[in-house]
Amino acid sequence: MYLKIYKNGEHVLVAACDEEVLGKTLKHGNTMVEINRAFYEGEPVSEEELEKALEEATTANLFGEKTIKCAIKCGLIDPDSVIVIDCVPHAQVFRV
Repeated sequence: MYLKIYKNGEHVLVAACDEEVLGKTLKHGNTMVEINRAFYEGEPVSEEELEKALEEATTANLFGEKTIKCAIKCGLIDPDSVIVIDCVPHAQVFRV
């Protein structure tokens, strides 16, 4: 999994994805979503490292089976909130 953390004051955005989906463009009808390397390709991390980053996240943008399973396991997202785009699971988190 790849993890990239963006910080702006107290706001922490976590961008994470599975290695195999990095750089892919997903299609759903007329909509295309790019899992952009510039945005997602940070450090390769373990599940434990991703869990730690997600604990501090105020916002998260997640793609891929392993990444989503990790976020579900640590209680950050509900499995019912996961959508699938072109066979790739995706979820976003916003803490207020």
